Amino acid sequence: MKILVLCDDKWHPAEVVEKGMAFLTEEGFELDFVKDAKDILTPEMLRRYPLIVNAKGNVLNCGNDAPWFDNGVTEVGPKELKSYVEQGGGFLSIHSGNSFTADECREYTEFVGNSFVTHPARCEVTVHVEREHPVTEGVSDFTIRDEHYQLDHLAEDILPLLTTRSETGGNQMGGYVRMVGKGRLCVLAPGHILSVWENPEFRKLIRNAIRWCTDGQA
Repeated sequence: MKILVLCDDKWHPAEVVEKGMAFLTEEGFELDFVKDAKDILTPEMLRRYPLIVNAKGNVLNCGNDAPWFDNGVTEVGPKELKSYVEQGGGFLSIHSGNSFTADECREYTEFVGNSFVTHPARCEVTVHVEREHPVTEGVSDFTIRDEHYQLDHLAEDILPLLTTRSETGGNQMGGYVRMVGKGRLCVLAPGHILSVWENPEFRKLIRNAIRWCTDGQA
């Protein structure tokens, strides 16, 4: 399966995502990484992939914090991503893919189903499985050191799967799924540092989310 991975921003270098997802290539997945999404992505390009993974905030790349989405310039913005999923594509938003605020990019936050509020300093975070679901199949609760994201403006149609807990951040939404038209969308909030991506339980979540997001595609 070919997967398009969007990554690299000022606070989340691509190297973490590239190394963190490398295990998937050993399992037969073909990963295409795009860093400067503004000048590469087109709607036609999206249709080549059954799944898009977004681990990128709203900036060009790690060396340029100009906005990724720019009306009249960007070929693929929130409307095009939403259309891709509505037509049957899969979308997996990991960590910095959930770092958009409603003030800066409401179209994207409404599409993905959340807006970013804040996070405390990197700390010990426990990821708790809230319900049985194909995305959480075989996954046990686990503890990591990570940025503990606080998300708000959660879409009414999400199905919560994970809760994240820390002493400084309390209880937060850690992951969910939702249907968007004919397609499927999954959100995983953890993932700031490489050790999180290397955690065996987090890897299970990624594998399961990939399968669920693309299940039923022709």
